[in-house]
Amino acid sequence: MHASAISERIGQLQKVMQAKGIAAAIFTATDPHFSGYPHAHWRALQWLSGFDGSSGILVVTETAACLWTDSRYWIQAERQLQETGISPMQIEGGNTLSFAQWVVENIPAGKTVALNGQVTGLENARRLEKLLSQATLKLRTDYDLISEIWTDRPQLPENAVYEHDARFTALVRAEKLSALREKMSELDVNWHFISALDDIAWLLNLRGSDLPYSPLFISHMLVGMNEVRLFIDEAKIPDMLRERLSADGISLRPYKKASSALAELSAGSKVLIDPQRITVGMLEAKSENIAVVEGISPSVLMKSRKAQPEIEHIRETMEKDGAALCEFFSWVESALSDKELLTEVGIADKLDAFRMEKEGYVSSSFSVIAGFGANSALPHYRATSEEYAVIEGQGLLLVDSGAQYLGGTTDVTRVISIGEPTDAQRYDFTVVLKGLIALSSGRFPRSVRAGMLDALARSPLWNRGLNYGHGTGHGVGYFLNVHEGPQSISYHALADEHTVMEEGMVTSIEPAVYRPGLWGIRIENLAVCCKVEETEFGEFLGFETLTLVPIDTRLIDRSLLLQSEIDWVNQYHACVRKRLESHLTGRAKDWLIERTQAL
Repeated sequence: MHASAISERIGQLQKVMQAKGIAAAIFTATDPHFSGYPHAHWRALQWLSGFDGSSGILVVTETAACLWTDSRYWIQAERQLQETGISPMQIEGGNTLSFAQWVVENIPAGKTVALNGQVTGLENARRLEKLLSQATLKLRTDYDLISEIWTDRPQLPENAVYEHDARFTALVRAEKLSALREKMSELDVNWHFISALDDIAWLLNLRGSDLPYSPLFISHMLVGMNEVRLFIDEAKIPDMLRERLSADGISLRPYKKASSALAELSAGSKVLIDPQRITVGMLEAKSENIAVVEGISPSVLMKSRKAQPEIEHIRETMEKDGAALCEFFSWVESALSDKELLTEVGIADKLDAFRMEKEGYVSSSFSVIAGFGANSALPHYRATSEEYAVIEGQGLLLVDSGAQYLGGTTDVTRVISIGEPTDAQRYDFTVVLKGLIALSSGRFPRSVRAGMLDALARSPLWNRGLNYGHGTGHGVGYFLNVHEGPQSISYHALADEHTVMEEGMVTSIEPAVYRPGLWGIRIENLAVCCKVEETEFGEFLGFETLTLVPIDTRLIDRSLLLQSEIDWVNQYHACVRKRLESHLTGRAKDWLIERTQAL
């Protein structure tokens, strides 16, 4: 996008703000459903700024525009905001309100700050309003300023909804809804309003294709003790599915009517809402005659704990995905040996092609991150047809990718050496590997908050003066979102009771080191939390590694590893070979055998 077009849009917005008496307008990379990858209809921040990272906050005033993002996107933001007149700003650590502090310091007291309450979470709006009110600034959440200038805004999709294949579901939707209602009874509520799309899809055993990379459909849902109201474009539901939903007590209502759902409840109703998963705009429409009970949505906890049949399907899916990665990396090395021209864009497309051949494949779970050399130091780098690197000479190639299969969601990062690696590259790689091993083989008592586990992975890095800016692990859905809560292995994450690691939770483990301008190293596996033992001191949990992809031993400095760590690598590679060998033939099988030789 041309910088001049961005500058023009900011100027148009400032005119609208001036007419409405707004001193500052705030835009976030969110939608009404808290999606990791919002539909284009809701990408107002990207349309206004040209910045397409998943984490960003844009503040526009009468005379300035600034965009805040975290360490994953600092370099990307600097590139994409060049000559737009928008200043890139850094969010450091867990200070997610740094943009609000800037507003307080730069906007005179008594002025009005606006944001779109229809895409702003209730909890975030409350925190922001508290900070602004201390500076006597007024927050308005009833404006959608972008709609007045975004004349060619994309329409919402009309893709059909379908049922998740019964072979892959552990419970039918009637059982899931019954379990949810039991939780509602415990909380003494008779209604529960849900906006999070993965919760709705999981509860109803339905999937869709409205959003990129996630098998979800745009909707809201109101669950009562005897009925369910699904707010959705009814044309998206085939007739036969509509009949099955009706048989389970689920009626369809227009998507646009969701905003009035809470206003239409009878007086005296008690409704459960999750303040982190409902927008402030949605709650503002409620009737004053109903009682609101706030708490985490029970489905968030329920879906995070995968059932044993689901875990078995995930194991099978990992074999398919691992085979695709072996075929891919063996192709990369063969193509380089044959002096073929390889680019970051080309290999990303090739990886997608290998996965598409696997049974049960549905889509990518996010856009492939393929970074060579200095680009590998950008955590969320994405090559484009206009800007990419050729893979040649000596350097490190980082590939972070994943896929949606009917039997699970994958996310894996591997770094391979192109040419002979340097001692410094081997050092960094081995230290990151030590972090992966430390957490993967760690043991911890039940009830430990996920964020507390972060130190296990970081300790080998911290001991050598190294660190990385992002979290170490995120939850992963079951043919749902590749980023799922409530657990988050990050010392910046909230350490409340709901972030406890539990059996059945699938999480990524992805320590890293980034050296800007040189190289980046991230090694990522998915693992499932499981019970290890029970002693007189209680139950102890640990992880079973799920991902089955060789780790490039050419990048390992063996002298830096303890014998126990060498044993872990060898046992892991023996498992990878055993599980994948029957899935591969020819070049890929030879590559697997070579790359899983014992240290």
